[in-house]
Amino acid sequence: MTATRTKKERAPADPDMAGFEGLAAAIEGDPYRFLGPHATPNGKGQVIRVFRPDADTADLINAKTGSRIKAMKRVHPAGGFAAHLPEQAKDADYRLRLTAAGKTWEDDDPYRFAPFLGEFDLHLLAEGTHLESWRKLGAHPITLGGADGVNFSVWAPNAKRVSVVGDFNGWDGRRHPMRNHPACGVWEIFIPGLTRGALYKFEILSADGTVLPLKTDPYAFSCELPPSTACIVDEPRDYPWADGEWMAARDRRHRTDSPISVYEVHPGSWRRVPEDGNRFLTYRELAAELVPYVAEMGFTHIELLPISEFPFDGSWGYQPIGLFAPTSRFGGPDDFRHFVDACHQAGVGVILDWVPGHFPEDEHGLGLFDGTHLYEHADPRKGRHMDWGTLIYNFGRAEVANYLYSNALFWLDQIHIDGLRVDAVASMLYLDYSREDGQWVPNEFGGNENLEAIAFLKRLNELVYERHPGAFTVAEESTAWPMVSKPTHLGGLGFGFKWNMGWMHDTLNYMSKEPVHRHWHHNNLTFGLLYAFHENFMLSLSHDEVVHGKGSLIGRMPGDNWQRFANLRAYFAFMWTHPGKKLLFMGGEFGQEAEWNYRASLEWHVLQYPLHSGAQRLVADLNRLYRDLPALHEKDSSGDGFDWIDCLDHEQSVLAFKRTGRHAEDFAVVICNFTPVVRENYRIGVPEDGYYTEVLNTDAEVYGGSNVGNGGGLDADAAPSHGQDWSLNLTLPPLGVVVLIPTGGT
Repeated sequence: MTATRTKKERAPADPDMAGFEGLAAAIEGDPYRFLGPHATPNGKGQVIRVFRPDADTADLINAKTGSRIKAMKRVHPAGGFAAHLPEQAKDADYRLRLTAAGKTWEDDDPYRFAPFLGEFDLHLLAEGTHLESWRKLGAHPITLGGADGVNFSVWAPNAKRVSVVGDFNGWDGRRHPMRNHPACGVWEIFIPGLTRGALYKFEILSADGTVLPLKTDPYAFSCELPPSTACIVDEPRDYPWADGEWMAARDRRHRTDSPISVYEVHPGSWRRVPEDGNRFLTYRELAAELVPYVAEMGFTHIELLPISEFPFDGSWGYQPIGLFAPTSRFGGPDDFRHFVDACHQAGVGVILDWVPGHFPEDEHGLGLFDGTHLYEHADPRKGRHMDWGTLIYNFGRAEVANYLYSNALFWLDQIHIDGLRVDAVASMLYLDYSREDGQWVPNEFGGNENLEAIAFLKRLNELVYERHPGAFTVAEESTAWPMVSKPTHLGGLGFGFKWNMGWMHDTLNYMSKEPVHRHWHHNNLTFGLLYAFHENFMLSLSHDEVVHGKGSLIGRMPGDNWQRFANLRAYFAFMWTHPGKKLLFMGGEFGQEAEWNYRASLEWHVLQYPLHSGAQRLVADLNRLYRDLPALHEKDSSGDGFDWIDCLDHEQSVLAFKRTGRHAEDFAVVICNFTPVVRENYRIGVPEDGYYTEVLNTDAEVYGGSNVGNGGGLDADAAPSHGQDWSLNLTLPPLGVVVLIPTGGT
């Protein structure tokens, strides 16, 4: 006897319902298995499902003619619709006609499109070797399947569900759940009809079922103006660059034998617009005002404090979240390209302060991105900066390292940046950086070296110089780590240059002393020459020296007002004639009195006073002298380009040295008097006979000095001194530096 089936068994639940229940509950992690067009079980037809919580009715219409193909049946109260098509209609190109609250509109179905990411891309992303991952991940306006729209992709391997939310879907995570590529942990969706300008974020359901705070796209190319945190669809376009001449020849500008003088700038406080609410200058206004100023001052490069999007003004950009997005405080991505283009057309390079060492804990950022420690180390002994309250990248994870490599190459490739100054390298190199015992984990050999970070930095530098040989890198590294600026194949870290933090500390300490006490600290000026050629150094008087109660540069100079400026002028001349490339933070060039305030403009009004304008003129002249005299730059990183003439006169606080270029006849003699005493008949030895022209005197009246000097030059005497057969009988100006070069005749 055959058993009788109950009515419930004869009519099982609609298979559509289970999928729609997951979508309605926002827990469906594989929407493409269910939504969009799918063959019927017998293969003779097609079922199309859509989930539109914003619609009351839905019809399938012909994409070309607009005629209705079939009305869709509402099969779930939350907005689930389905339509079964006969065999002959299964390949129909369809769109949706939707109604709600008396309104009718047409839309495309995101779930009818094939993936944008190809198998090769997915393979490289899984390996962590996709060095142009920014071309695939993030938001990209494309044409797919004959439709224009935006493809979104994000890496979140441990998520249960990822959705794109934005102003186009009411920030509703149920509307656009993404397709998962489990082999690499990347999620993607193509949303037709979207264009540049759309706001978006990612809504992520963690593996434990927690809906995380909305996350910023790690690859966003543009973001809202803080404190708003949404991303903006704005893929890099074919910008009409006009800097071809610069790009073709820039490699010769970045060698160790080239003059490199850097003006470090915080774009938000260089100059503001007081008549318009004290607002920032835009990128385009900076191109019109900052660039000509830097060129006129003779600097070869501008270094921008970090401009990757960051949430907190008070971090100055050193806690970025949107690594691929120029901060919207000053304009959009193309506005920033315009700024870089203007720099290059004016003969000025652009260095980007780049921060791969850490990132902030803001909930919309990278921390716990998919509910797990994805970008950062899970162990706080490796994953948190004790001083800054930030998170440290997991450099040993291939996908994380690839994210940072790709970002560095993006700025060089797409934005034409000339150099990357890598921030806080020391904090990356040492596992015990700013940590007490018990707060750090030794490496596999028991040491304090961060082997993963070291490997990351080496590979970073190799990639930069391999792929962009005209560009260069600079390390902010404050310890005695060896061979920072030596090639990786020789065992170095591979940077092009390293900031000379020791020189800065010692010389500023010396200059802050009253002249009567300086003879006790003479070695602060001479010690740096013991290691000056161990690295390719850049002498830096950066923003770090004019914040946190340190005061301004001029504020650290002793004496009355005239002496303070004479000290500053002498210090600048010593720096510009000392071996090493140069970097000066904005405002220092004209002796800003106040400590730097990121909320306010520089004190441009002080230029009405001769001592301030004189200091500014001196810096411009030093830049031109540094550029024009091969002796002052060609051997900045080579010991055979420097010779002491006399480094022992500590009683009178006088130094004398010679700088030499590639050719022996290209030399300059520099004498520094760091006391306010005029020294008559001061004799120094020189290597050859002839007339020596005084090409610089920091005590010149045009700089605000007392005009004590040597009448523009003098002849050498046949009087042996300092081991030389010839000598000069000089008058040394008070708190002054003079530079002389042989010119062959009176």
